[in-house]
Amino acid sequence: MAKLYFYYASMNAGKSTTLLQADFNYRERGLTTMLFTAAIDTREGAGTIGSRIGLSAPATPFDSDTDLLETVAAQHRQHAVGCVLVDEAQFLSPGQVDQLAQVADDLGVPVLAYGLRTDFRGSLFPGSARLLAIADALIELKSVCTCGRKATMNLRVDAQGRAVRDGQQTEIGGNDRYVALCRRHFCEAMH
Repeated sequence: MAKLYFYYASMNAGKSTTLLQADFNYRERGLTTMLFTAAIDTREGAGTIGSRIGLSAPATPFDSDTDLLETVAAQHRQHAVGCVLVDEAQFLSPGQVDQLAQVADDLGVPVLAYGLRTDFRGSLFPGSARLLAIADALIELKSVCTCGRKATMNLRVDAQGRAVRDGQQTEIGGNDRYVALCRRHFCEAMH
């Protein structure tokens, strides 16, 4: 029975690296994979999943209008899909998460979704909230705060490294814009 997996973590925990390793493992066994990434994130180039350690792979970009179930089903009819891997899963809509559940349930294709749990204010992303609600398996990937404790939060910072408390939920950036912190240090920075 195929399942919907949600691998979640703060920034810098290796989500994209882990996704690319899973993709390699499936392909090494001769299975076809489909990779998706958020169209809004073009840091590595449009339609590219890239990790901070230098690994990358082409992916199909998705936005709010992308019908993931139909996209996967069309490919699956042409050639059996062994696994669907989604990077930046926090940017999925709740409806798209439901489509991915249908990919697992109706098409029998495992879906591995990787993303942030919370935004820079500590609030759930809508896609992450839906994944936390319906995924068959929730797997937390670990990152480390500057104090050595587990980092669970994403602090947005300005050009001077000061905490940003207001703004749009989504602002694409890497180490220049976000710092992974434990809850204690996140709360101290936000107050």
